[in-house]
Order: sequence, then structure tokens, then C-alpha cells
Amino acid sequence: MKTGITHLYIPGPTNVPEVVRQAMNVPMQDMRAADFGDLTLDLFRDMKKVFKTTTAEVMFFPGSGCSAWEAAITNTLNVGDTVLMARHGQFSTLWADMAERLGLNVITVDVAWGAGVPVAEFARILGADKADKIKAVFVTHNETATGVTSDVAAVRRVMDECFHNALLFVDGVSSVGSIDFRMDEWGVDLAVTGTQKGLMLPAGLGILGASQKAIAASKTCTSRRVFYDFKDMLAMNANGYFPHTPPTQLLHGMRKSLDRLLGEGLENVFARHARLAEGVRRGIAAWGLELCAESPSLYSNTVSAIKTGDIDAREVLRIAYTRYNTSFGSGLARLAGKVFRIGHLGDLNEGMTLTALSIAEASLAEAGVKIEFGSGVGAALAYYTEGRIPAAARIAAE
Repeated sequence: MKTGITHLYIPGPTNVPEVVRQAMNVPMQDMRAADFGDLTLDLFRDMKKVFKTTTAEVMFFPGSGCSAWEAAITNTLNVGDTVLMARHGQFSTLWADMAERLGLNVITVDVAWGAGVPVAEFARILGADKADKIKAVFVTHNETATGVTSDVAAVRRVMDECFHNALLFVDGVSSVGSIDFRMDEWGVDLAVTGTQKGLMLPAGLGILGASQKAIAASKTCTSRRVFYDFKDMLAMNANGYFPHTPPTQLLHGMRKSLDRLLGEGLENVFARHARLAEGVRRGIAAWGLELCAESPSLYSNTVSAIKTGDIDAREVLRIAYTRYNTSFGSGLARLAGKVFRIGHLGDLNEGMTLTALSIAEASLAEAGVKIEFGSGVGAALAYYTEGRIPAAARIAAE
């Protein structure tokens, strides 16, 4: 019989803070009542702060980030339109697959799983598109499968340098609320995320930020959509309502999660994620293992994908789950058995990342990886306590 808590170190769904869970424990209420907007209108306003936009419209669609993907495509692009995408991990691959299945002509740039968005190749392709046949550029900001963060601002720069008029779509599912995201500054037209990662909520809402350029495109777009129609959504949202029955309890939880994010301060949230991630990475380096991400400039502050060499990573996952009540993220698609992932985003602190490292050490050792016990935890501890421990105490600890 398992005792104690089950540790969750996957890159989503993430841990839900107790105060957020309690906030969702409310009776059902009338989503057509005159005062329902008192809850929802402030959510739209504060989500704009998280996206760092003052001009975009924010919408909530029932589903996960994929629902927001589909809403973004079907409201702004026509069947047969040409779009530019890169495949460098499972989620960028799935996004390209959705675009093709929705009838788009996808120019796909395939790069290694562990690389970032190929900015130079995008620049070459966009520069050669003198007739602006490419209607949209898709960027996966944080590829959750590989632990890679790409440079959205760099993509915007090359688009501007080419004087290209394409829409810029950005998947921020595992970055928004955890890694700095600047919708207005980067000229993002469609920004996609979900409730179950940096927002520290259960899955259930796909969240979409749409620029005024995207809204204008939706008014002439001929792709079929009903449930995901911007027109219907925005008309009802203007007064705090929805064209469908919203998950009211989730909205109450969102109120508390946004309060936590904004109360901590977004820049502090990003700094906390960077600090915790660096401790995890130092622990991984101390084990002598490598990350899937090809270079430090690409390292994600929300998830680390760790290569296990000749050892089947699925055995590490099995041991962690069955023996230590712990879930780590699995390797997806072509990375199955080759990596396991430590998610370090959302409601997280040093004690939690140190626990993740200690259980990972034990699981790796049992799976057959040669590892010095305490090496990863020690490296992370040294980083987290740097400058905080008196010299004499540090010498004694060493």
C-alpha cells in the first residue's frame, strides 16, 4: 500500500496549489446571472497582463491548448493557405499535423529534436516569398518534449526584415506564466496556452490571445467553425458571458491562480523558474548525463529532458512510479525510452526540485545508470545556497 503523497514532476498537468483547489470548491451558479461578469471580466483583463498585451483580445475555449490551436487556425486561415512551420519535437509535430488535417499547405522545416526554431532557414524562406504566399508562421515557444525554448523575438525580427505580412502564431502552452512572454513586443498575432501548466490549474481551458490583425483576419476567413467562432465568443465575452456553458469552478480557480502570479510579480515568477531550473540542470550535469536540448541557449526553464544513454528511460520511469510514488515525464514519440523529463514549472520551490533530483538519482541507479548518490542533489544544493551559508559552515558541509 502506498503511503504519503504521490510526487508529480511532469511538465503538465502541474501541481495545483491548495488555495486554488479550495477556490474551485464552490456551488454551481447561474452563468447567465446579471453578476456573472463580476468574475469573468477581471479574468480577461488579468490574463492580458500574463500575455503582456494591452491590445489583443483574450478568449477561453473549453479544452486544452489544442482547442486554442484549432480556434486560432480555423478563425484566421483559409483552406489551402500556405503556412511555415518547424518540426523539432512532439508538440511542434502535432501542430503541423493539425494544420495539414485542417486543409493548410504546410511548408515544414525538419530539424533535430533538441534544436530550436530554425530562424535562419525561416528568414531564407520568407525572404524568397516575394508574393506573400505564406499566410502564417508558426513557432513553438517551448517544446515540451525536448526541453527547448526558442527565440520568438528573433522570428519576428526576420519577418519584419523581410517586410513579410504573415500572421505570427505562437504555442506558449508550457511557457506562458512561467517563462517571459511578450505578445505585443514580439508582434504575436495568435498566442496559445492552457490552464494546466504555468497557470497551476486542472486541464479544461484553452486560452487564446488574438491581436487586432488576427481579429480582422477572422472577419474574412472562410474556414468552417462553429464552437470555436471568434465572432460568437467575443460578442458574449464583451459582457462577461460565453456562447457555451463555461466550467465555472475552473474560472474561480483561475481567479486565485492569477492572484498568485500577479501577487508574486511576473518578473519574480520568471526569475524563480530560472533559478529552480538551473539547480536541476546542475544536478543533471553532476550525474554526468546530458540534456536533449542541443545548447545552453536553448535550455527550458520549465522542463528538462534527460538522456539516459544505453539505459531504457522507461525503466527509470517505472521504478520512480512503483517504488517511490513519483511521476516523471516520459519520452514522447521518437524519444520514447531515450529520455525522461523533469517538469519544473508552476507551484514549485527548492525543496520540491531537490526531492525530484533525489528520487531521480535512486531510480537511475536502480535502472543501472552509474551514479554517485548525492551528486545531483549536492550540486543543486550548492547552487541554491550560494552566498547564503557562512564560510565555516560551508566548509563543514563539504
